[in-house]
Amino acid sequence: MARSTTRPVVKLRSTAGTGVTYTTRKNRLNDPDRLVLRKYDPKAGAHVLFREER
Repeated sequence: MARSTTRPVVKLRSTAGTGVTYTTRKNRLNDPDRLVLRKYDPKAGAHVLFREER
């Protein structure tokens, strides 16, 4: 898969403060703001919000 500036790789960090991260790609044209997704945090043992860090 070719790398592109339109769909950069972003790191999502848990808001629970456990230090768990996910990596994903986002479309800058559709989501120009920071990405926030609700994903599973294995250290917290629950679904929490993960925010994009820059």
